Parts: sequence; structure tokens; C-alpha cells
Amino acid sequence: MNTLSGIHSVREALQAGHPIEHVMVAQGAAGPRLQEIIDLCRGKGIPVRFEQRTVLDRMSGTTAHQGVVAVAAAHRYKELSDIPAGARLVVVLDGVEDPHNLGAILRTADAVGAAAVVIPERRAVGLTDVVGKAAAGALEHVPVVRVANVNRALEHLKERGFWVYGLDERSSDLYSAIEYATPTAVVLGGEGKGLHEQVRNHCDGLLRIPMAGHVSSLNVSVAAGVVLFEWKRRNP
Repeated sequence: MNTLSGIHSVREALQAGHPIEHVMVAQGAAGPRLQEIIDLCRGKGIPVRFEQRTVLDRMSGTTAHQGVVAVAAAHRYKELSDIPAGARLVVVLDGVEDPHNLGAILRTADAVGAAAVVIPERRAVGLTDVVGKAAAGALEHVPVVRVANVNRALEHLKERGFWVYGLDERSSDLYSAIEYATPTAVVLGGEGKGLHEQVRNHCDGLLRIPMAGHVSSLNVSVAAGVVLFEWKRRNP
């Protein structure tokens, strides 16, 4: 994981527009130069995490970090406006936290021709080095859009004509038994939690994968593969 430490280094990286995953500020640290960094992060939509100094020491490998450490993203994020007008499929993730799952989903998204994968800024994994390795090159081909609010992102996609389908084990509709309207946005929830209630309410339809065993749901990256390749079968 690539990190930058120190007020000057972090500020310069932010001002230069380098892809930053998040910035960590030591709890209790203060001052106008630190506040400038926090304000820069907020202006650019970069999450700021307030952590104990020992966390910053470990991440930076030094105690001379001046109370601030930036974690560099493995790839630059895109905007919703970057999704091309002719896009037929977008994948939206509602809080996936495991980097291996995100990497696997990116590989599947590339395989089925998805135009983008949308992830939230908070309470979700970003484009770390682990994600990049798990994606096995897919990051070079699938734009990743990071948004402040998934619900607003879904509203934006609907305004562009997308039909939104959420994967939910409580649904009575099977993923294999519906006609997918296009363009399509497929929404998958986080590990163990599924879709947040408001996200469920923003979906035009909810789908489930039938389970014959004793567990109620699949790993999110496996579920993504099942549903997305069904969509691809219908939309060659």
C-alpha cells in the first residue's frame, strides 16, 4: 500500500490531483496547516479518518508524519458523468468492504462489458493495491466511480434511463425469470448486510438467487457473477 506522510507531502499530492484513497489525521492533532488539508479533502470528496497516532506510525513506518498520512489509490476514480451515453450496464455496490470481493467483481464487470462500477466513499473498500491485484488488470478497462451517496447515484442513473435491479434474498422474483430492461443498473449489497433499506427502496425491482442448501446467500462476488452473466446471456 503506497502512503504519503507529512503535511507538505500530503498537501502537494492533494493540490496536484494525485489519486488518494483516504487521508488519516491523528486524533487530537490541530493547526491551520492540518485544517487546510482537511478542507482540501472535503472539497475533493476524499474521506478523512481520525485515527490514533499509533495507527499513523504503523501505516507510514515513521513517527515523523506530523499527524497526517495519505493512502494513495491504486487507480484514479471517475465521475458519474464519465459513464458514456451508450452504456447498457452499470454495477453499483452498496458497501462492499472486502478488497478481494471488489477485485473479483471488477473482473466480472469487465467480462460482461459493464460500463462502470459505482462504489460509495464511506464504509466500503476503495481502490487499494490489494483490489488492483485481485482485479488482475480489470482496473485498466472498467471505470470505477466513487460517489458520496449511493441513493443519489441511483437517482442520477434513473434520470439517464437506467432500470435499477437490486439483489435481495427476500425477493420473490428470481434473477433468471425476469426480463431485464436496458440500460440496466445491478445493485449488490455488502458482505453480511445486504442492501440498505433506502437503497432497496430506490430499486425498480428486487431479485434473488434460489438457494437449495442451508445458507441463505452467496458471497457477493459469486452472486455478482451469477446475475451479471445471466444479464450478459440475455444481452449478447
